Amino acid sequence: MNIKDILINEENTMIEAMQALDKAAQKVLFVEKDEKLIAALTDGDIRRWILKKGNLDARVKDIANYNPKFIYERDSSTARDYMRRKSVEALPVVDKNMKIISVMLWNDKEIATKRVLNIPVVIMAGGLGTRLYPYTKILPKPLIPIGDIPIAEHIINRFNDYGCKDFFLIVNHKKNMIKAYFNEIERDYEVTYIEEDKPLGTGGGLSLLKGQIETTFILSNCDILIEEDYEKMYLYHKKEKNLITMVCSLKNIKIPYGVIKIGEHGEIDSMKEKPELSFFTNTGCYIVEPKVIEELDTDTDIGFPDIIEKYKKSGEKVGVYPISENSWMDMGQLDEMEEMRKKIEDKEESKDRSIR
Repeated sequence: MNIKDILINEENTMIEAMQALDKAAQKVLFVEKDEKLIAALTDGDIRRWILKKGNLDARVKDIANYNPKFIYERDSSTARDYMRRKSVEALPVVDKNMKIISVMLWNDKEIATKRVLNIPVVIMAGGLGTRLYPYTKILPKPLIPIGDIPIAEHIINRFNDYGCKDFFLIVNHKKNMIKAYFNEIERDYEVTYIEEDKPLGTGGGLSLLKGQIETTFILSNCDILIEEDYEKMYLYHKKEKNLITMVCSLKNIKIPYGVIKIGEHGEIDSMKEKPELSFFTNTGCYIVEPKVIEELDTDTDIGFPDIIEKYKKSGEKVGVYPISENSWMDMGQLDEMEEMRKKIEDKEESKDRSIR
């Protein structure tokens, strides 16, 4: 990777910074001015800004940390030790004029530490998957293959990499096929099947888990993948003392037409050619306190967003954990499924090349 990939100008927008973080596949960017290191910008800095200000029009200079950690070139032999002690994701090595010479990355195998997050994960796996017809005429949505394995196994593997061992699959449509698949594969985690007798929506099925989950848990749809630090998501949820934290992804949509705003008397008030809209959308992944399960009505069809709305109206704390656009993959429709497949295959090929 070229150092230029993780450098950004302080006049760049926050949206451009998020895109640069995605492209570089790193958690931090560095700001140079007149070829001197002046600041650092992490994904956490951006997240805190969004949650505090809610402003997507900010620039890097509004968010960046102008007291960045760094190490001089003459002390570079101690860089790894420094990173271990300070838990620094990336450490710039600079010369006496503060010009960046190199960057020590946290993902160096000698530096990386394995994170452990052992909390239950509930996957809503009972839907008909009508948007993915004709695939779902043969297979239930959780078993639709993305590459070599089904989407549900991709989801489980990601959480399992963080130490999650207890998975609850709420099943209904073609449930025996789902059970047969997971009962036959080799795995080092437990799968408990929660069977719906009738469709209960994306939230109602949780009522069947009463008495079975007594800790904070993660709830996920069965057609999404989140490429994010799950431990950070969990720690944020606990720190903020949220009842529910919704994981939301930035979405950028460019409208392919000129947009016209019409004035009060039929005249053109304003024109904007092919505007780009930026907003956050619900990914279908949540961090939830067990109280939510216990307070659900039994056998009642309800969507999880409706549950959230009910708690918001009653004054409970419901938060948002923002992630970048490239950190969320959705296969809810056929074109999105193909895009997810391509992204996963590209990641696997990149991983194989790095191993070789």
